Amino acid sequence: MQLLDGKYVSEKLKVEIAEQASEYLQRTGRKPHLVAVLVGHDGGSEIYVASKMRNCEKVGFKSTLVRYENDVTEKELLAKVAELNRDADIDGIIVQLPLPKHIDPEKVTEHIDHRKDVDGFHPVNLGRMQRNLPSFIPATPYGITMMLKEYGIETAGKHCVVVGRSNIVGSPMSILMARNAQPGNCTVTICHSRTPDIKKFTLDADILIVAIGKKNFITADMVKDGVVIIDVGMNRETSTLTKSGYKLYGDVDFESVAPKAAWITPVPGGVGLMTIIGLLKNTLSSANRDVYPELAT
Repeated sequence: MQLLDGKYVSEKLKVEIAEQASEYLQRTGRKPHLVAVLVGHDGGSEIYVASKMRNCEKVGFKSTLVRYENDVTEKELLAKVAELNRDADIDGIIVQLPLPKHIDPEKVTEHIDHRKDVDGFHPVNLGRMQRNLPSFIPATPYGITMMLKEYGIETAGKHCVVVGRSNIVGSPMSILMARNAQPGNCTVTICHSRTPDIKKFTLDADILIVAIGKKNFITADMVKDGVVIIDVGMNRETSTLTKSGYKLYGDVDFESVAPKAAWITPVPGGVGLMTIIGLLKNTLSSANRDVYPELAT
């Protein structure tokens, strides 16, 4: 068993991104600029946004945090998104989920200019991704593909099983692994909560990507020897054994499954660290007008 080490890969890529951001600053006189919109005080969202802002500063990006209380109206939030869309100094916009129940997240996502949608959730970007056209790819799937590429994991002709069908990870991940690209060219099966006898499919997986949101869902009896396992799970439980007061668990029972795997991501230290890399790469691509050159002035 070998680890797919998200810490190693993310730190390596952050050095490359910082060099490219420095070149961009020298060429244009400005830094790539990411704006994050945070509504309310959800603990997880606070941590995620703080990490995004911190990493932006680390690689030489400009970052701005726009905060609202939970009682912000949908109309007010959409007006702010429209304002950010018009601001030529802004390269990337993210609205941190979840949002309060009175705000439709799909409506907010669709109001973000797809040319600044560095989260990669806008229907235009998802459609272009499916067609293998230049697009902003959702950050977590993008980070996973970079990790597979870094470690030289062969994907062509392999059976990839994706457990979970969310619009954030599972569905876009299945598209990326099936595309005529590298990584890609897999035969893909996507499983979810309504799939009967999931074990039948996971046992046949050469590459198993798990994003179902259930602690230790995948156990040793559900995988074959030599499988490549990507654990996207981030299940947080309170713990008296850690300084933070909580402990993270993946969707894969690491202790029992790792001995059977050829490669496996740890939790923490795996996919989570690569998600921010996907976001940074998308923001840099937006600043450089790599995906939508018509924005160039």
